[in-house]
This record gives sequence, structure tokens and C-alpha cells, in this order.
Amino acid sequence: MNVARSFNNWRKYRQTVSELGRMSNRELHDLGINRADIEMVARAAAR
Repeated sequence: MNVARSFNNWRKYRQTVSELGRMSNRELHDLGINRADIEMVARAAAR
């Protein structure tokens, strides 16, 4: 994997964690996401 792709994946991961982290528990529940699952969801989104 090249450096640019790794950087873009990291950026997508951080953005997803940030956006989901700003959501309320109710908003996360509506999406079917538990607060403890945010990092797992972000890793999947960054692939």
C-alpha cells in the first residue's frame, strides 16, 4: 500500500470517528451503532 493511500485511509478513519463522536447516543442508536463500536465502524469505512 502506498503512502498516499495510507494517509487517505487514516484521514477517512479520523473523520468518521470525529463525526460519529459528535453524535448523541440517540442518533447513534437510530443508526444501529453503539458508542463503543465507533472505532470498528470507522475502520470499516476507511477500507
